[in-house]
Amino acid sequence: MKKIRIALVDDHLIVRDGMKYLLEEESNIEIVGEGTNGLEAIELVENINPDILLIDIRMSEMNGIDAVRAINKNKTNTKCIILSMHDSEEYILQSIDAKAKGYLLKDAGKVEILKAIKTVFEGGKYYSGDISNVIINNLLQKTSNKKSSKNIENPFKNKEEPISLETEFHLTKKEIKILSLILLGKTNIEISEELKSSKRTIETHRFNLMKKMTVKNLIELSDIAKKYNFK
Repeated sequence: MKKIRIALVDDHLIVRDGMKYLLEEESNIEIVGEGTNGLEAIELVENINPDILLIDIRMSEMNGIDAVRAINKNKTNTKCIILSMHDSEEYILQSIDAKAKGYLLKDAGKVEILKAIKTVFEGGKYYSGDISNVIINNLLQKTSNKKSSKNIENPFKNKEEPISLETEFHLTKKEIKILSLILLGKTNIEISEELKSSKRTIETHRFNLMKKMTVKNLIELSDIAKKYNFK
């Protein structure tokens, strides 16, 4: 059986070592190269032409999304999978635009990672559940916007529909869930236990949430939630 040749690119050695340990247990997988930034990823693809490139996003020199975009502009058989701790809509949609074949979160389990590699290797695309929801919501929003633009005016509509907090700040379903738990006064550890995610993942969601809503603390977050009647 032909082995799947994989290159790993992440600026954290501990992440690469953990991924190597996980993947090298599989008889049909071979780790053929490693890198620490986007420029090294491009060189790896040019020099060793791996079947799969697992690449992080936030790195020095060149980020993972720009590297994937550059790789896909050249004629290559290498298929790129983004492996990141970030599930923000911006990163996900940029990765799709760069023609990444998959997007996985770093807290994904071994079964899901292997499934993603197999799916992409065989010519498919793979996005974890939360990522798929972001993609679907974006497509639905685009469809809704197109329909709205075709309706010049509704004579029976006397007032504008209130804009929801989710729509106004482009929040994902997971961010909405985390927001509701934050407003209940729960800590990151309590939220991570309830949602069965790592504390680091929850901290990242919380950071992205507050960045999208342009708030600096819980009081400002609560004030905006009240403004939009969010419960």
